Amino acid sequence: MILVWILLSAALLSLLFMIFWQRRLGSSLKNELAQLSKVKKHNVEYEFVLKTMRLSTWHIDTDTRKIIFDNDYRDKSDTYIPAMGKELLAAMPENDRQRVMKALDDLCSGHVEEAHEEYQINIKNSNNTYWSESYAAVAERDADGKPTRIVGTSKRIDERKMMETALVEARNRAEESDRLKTAFLANMSHEIRTPLNAIIGFTSVLPDVQEAEERQQLLDLIHENTQKLLRIIDDVVNISKIEAGKEELVMTSFDLCTVLRQIAEEFRPKVKPGVDFETQFASEEQFITTDLNRLNEVVKHLLSNSTKFTDQGNITIGFSQPIDGRIKIWVSDTGKGIAKEHQEQIFERFFKVDEFIPGAGLGLSICRTMAYSMGGTVTCNSQLGEGSTFTFEIPVQ
Repeated sequence: MILVWILLSAALLSLLFMIFWQRRLGSSLKNELAQLSKVKKHNVEYEFVLKTMRLSTWHIDTDTRKIIFDNDYRDKSDTYIPAMGKELLAAMPENDRQRVMKALDDLCSGHVEEAHEEYQINIKNSNNTYWSESYAAVAERDADGKPTRIVGTSKRIDERKMMETALVEARNRAEESDRLKTAFLANMSHEIRTPLNAIIGFTSVLPDVQEAEERQQLLDLIHENTQKLLRIIDDVVNISKIEAGKEELVMTSFDLCTVLRQIAEEFRPKVKPGVDFETQFASEEQFITTDLNRLNEVVKHLLSNSTKFTDQGNITIGFSQPIDGRIKIWVSDTGKGIAKEHQEQIFERFFKVDEFIPGAGLGLSICRTMAYSMGGTVTCNSQLGEGSTFTFEIPVQ
C-alpha cells in the first residue's frame, strides 16, 4: 500500500508539473504570436508608406560597395529606371555622376554620416531626362567605427522640379514686369514732357506775338508737338489693347496698291530735302484680305522711322507678288543703318539706338506685336552706315 501511495503521489506531482509547464509554454507562445502580429502590422504599414511615397529602399555593403534594392515603388511613368549601382551612375550626366560618386565615397569611408543628392537620369534611347532624389545614411559600424552598412531611399521628383522651374519663371516674369514698368515710367515721362512743354511754352507766348508770320510759325510748332503727343499716347493704347486681347482682327478686302499710295502721299512732305521717295509695286493692282487698320499702323511706323534716320539717298516702299498665301511689304532706305548686334533689340520696348532722335522706342515693338497678331512677322536687314530694309510679311486671303 505504501508503494502504491508513493507511485500515486509521484504521478500527481508529475501531472501538476506538466500542467504548469504547459501553461508557461502557452503564455510564451501567446506573447510570441502577439509580437509576430505587431511585426506583420509594422511591415504592412511600412510597405504602405513606401508605396504611397513611391520610394525605393536600398543598402550598400561597404566592403563590396554593392548596392542592393530592398523595395522599389518608384513611379516608372513608362520611362527607363536603372538599378542603383554602375548602371545608374552610367545613366547620369557627367556633372551629376561625379558629385554622386563623391557623396557615396564619403559615406562608405565614414567622412560623413548622411548624404542628400538630386540628380538627372538620361532616359535610354532618348534625349530626355528625369529627376531623382536620394537620401543615404550610415546604419552600422564595426568595432573601429568604420561604416559596414549604408541605407538609403530614392524617388522621382519630376513634378517638384517642374514646380520649381515654374516658380523661377514666375519670379523672373515678375522682375521683368517690374523692370518694364520702371522703364515705361522713365521713358514716357520724358517723351510726354517734351512735346507737352513745347505746347505749353508756345501757347503762353502766342498772345504776345503780333506778326502774322511769327504767329503762324508758333501755331505750326504747337500743332506738330500736339501730333507727337497724340502719337505717343496712341502707341501706348494700341500695344496695351493688342496684348490684352481687347481688339480682334477686322478682316477687310482692299487694293494694297491704293492703300500704300495713300500712305506714301501722307509721308512725302515729311521726307527730308534731297531724299528721293519712291514706290515699287509688283503689280498695278493687288487685292488682299487682312486687317486694314493694323496694316496701316505697321507701314506708317516703318516709314516714320525711315524719314527720321535718312538724310540723303532714297526711301522706297513696295511689295512683292504673294507666294503660298503670304505677301511681303517692305520699306527700304539709305539712312544711318543699324549694327548687327542691335537688329533684334530694336524690336524691344523703349530700346533706342540713337537717344538723340525723338521717339519713345515703342514703334517697332508695336509693329512686331501687330504683325504677330495678324499671323505675320517683321524683320530687319541692315548695314551700319548704308541703310536698312524692314520686311512686313503677312498671310492674305
